[in-house]
Amino acid sequence: MRMVEDDREGLIMAYERITRMASNNAVVVFSVSTCCMCHVVKRLLLGLGVGPTVYELDQERGGREIQAVLSQLLSASPVMSGPHGVVPVVFIGGKLLGGVDKVMSCHINGSLVPLLKQAGALWL
Repeated sequence: MRMVEDDREGLIMAYERITRMASNNAVVVFSVSTCCMCHVVKRLLLGLGVGPTVYELDQERGGREIQAVLSQLLSASPVMSGPHGVVPVVFIGGKLLGGVDKVMSCHINGSLVPLLKQAGALWL
């Protein structure tokens, strides 16, 4: 029973940490350094002129717990998860945007740049 409580406390702490990390910067990317889709999202944002704050979860203390919470936030099923879990996960203006599919969808439909401008990540 204590083990379940410890796990729950760890997830609550990870959620609070995610909230702090996401709210302190205009654009935050939770990533894994060896994930190709994470690389794609980071390159897209850099190409648009955004300098996102990137947290490489394979190099962060508590990265597994953060990934577990991100998975719950995205309501990800195993089908949606890649070999690196649910990453990348992008927050803009402290709000969860989503994963690579949502970022690319917003980019294609033209709504990504306005979101970035509204968050103060782009000025042009």
